[in-house]
Amino acid sequence: MVDDVQWLKNPDISWKLGVDGISLWMVALTGILFPIAMLGAPPHDEEKPFYAWLLVLEAGCLGAFLALDTFLFFVFFEIVLVPMYFLISGWGYGERKYAATKFFLYTMFGSAFMLVGTVALSYLHAKGGPVTFDLQVLAEQQGVLAQSTQRLLFVSFAIAFAVKVPIFPVHTWLPDAHTQAPTAGSVILAGVMLKLGTYGFLRYGLYLFPEASAWAAPAMVTLGVIGIIYGAVCATMQKDLKRLVAYSSVAHMGFIVLGIFAITRQALDGSVLQRVNHGVSTGALFLLVGFIYERRHTREISELKGLQKPAPKMAAVFTLVMLSSIGLPGLNGFVGEFLILIGSFLTVRWWAVVAVTGVILAALYLLWAYQRVFHGTPDDANKDFKDIKFTEALVMAPLLFLIVFMGLFPKPFLDRIEPSVDKLVHHVEANSDHKEPTVSTKGDEVVPESERRSEAEGAAEGEHAADTGDGHGSEEGE
Repeated sequence: MVDDVQWLKNPDISWKLGVDGISLWMVALTGILFPIAMLGAPPHDEEKPFYAWLLVLEAGCLGAFLALDTFLFFVFFEIVLVPMYFLISGWGYGERKYAATKFFLYTMFGSAFMLVGTVALSYLHAKGGPVTFDLQVLAEQQGVLAQSTQRLLFVSFAIAFAVKVPIFPVHTWLPDAHTQAPTAGSVILAGVMLKLGTYGFLRYGLYLFPEASAWAAPAMVTLGVIGIIYGAVCATMQKDLKRLVAYSSVAHMGFIVLGIFAITRQALDGSVLQRVNHGVSTGALFLLVGFIYERRHTREISELKGLQKPAPKMAAVFTLVMLSSIGLPGLNGFVGEFLILIGSFLTVRWWAVVAVTGVILAALYLLWAYQRVFHGTPDDANKDFKDIKFTEALVMAPLLFLIVFMGLFPKPFLDRIEPSVDKLVHHVEANSDHKEPTVSTKGDEVVPESERRSEAEGAAEGEHAADTGDGHGSEEGE
């Protein structure tokens, strides 16, 4: 499903869009979350510009997930900053202008490095010949650039992606942006925009710079694990319910970064799936926090108490979404995290062990927040709290369905993710010293995945030869 139309001849820049297993579900999630955000969190005033900015933002996100030209990707990657800036500053809360400016400056700073890296990659790759920005051409012709050059270019891209994820320590814009953004903006920011960073690492980091990615993997995994623990600890200490959910995103994105740079099939499958899981569960959490704010006009946990008694249906919905975010088996959050942990255990064992504590901390901060908000006896301010409305339940229904369906039956999603991940891992192994290990049947020995596949293929060929009578024996002899 590739659409390729030449845009400029010299340099060669094309309107080249395509979809595979790595981008497919993010495109689908984008198409689902934007209508839900519009219906579930409409603005109180100036509706036309609000929806216009949201549609521009949706176009930018879809373009970034589909672009197969590095210059085109950069254009879409930058387009999303403008509508999100105006959504936060125009329809946000409190210190919205400060939060919008901080968000814009952080992401623009990171993107400046990527612009330099994008142009340098194409011109250095050309070596005086025709200049192309075609992602597949640049990625498949490995060995043109020196190792040190590839590593510097990887760093230039990685800075932009790290800010967008965001990875510790360039994460500080995220809590402010989430807290001050309108509910629809928070849903899209958490559900879709943060995934542009992790998608960039998968599509452009590992694919364009396989050797540099393997070289940088220890540092990236370390930062991802720090983000898991730091985000969880900060979330535990928050007094604002929306800010708590924002810090939980830092922790969840750390899991995805861990899975990407473990560079194993299970971990990469899990990181691609977890991007969708996080978008569904965290988007639903932000919608529920928005529903609570519309009724009480506060997000302070200390001001909310005993909501379960006047609003049992909302409490039930919040419980399901919260358990999904924790990673309860049977719900969508478990599948991605489990794959990431078992995959990363093969290459970065002790980082995976430390990351497991993030799951425990997630249960701590979310269950404790739920206890303080929904349990107990409601005071005078909360005793008349209205339960979830029918229209709000309809908006939440698709997300609740996905939470349960993806938790019980993730196979349709993984079946489309795995072929693309297999090709990516093979590409990294063919162009770097990285070899994916796997647990073999030879005692406790760990052997490369490529060697295991070769043995399996050899055994299959031997069986085929015996079945067809091409082996040493015959049917009569047998």
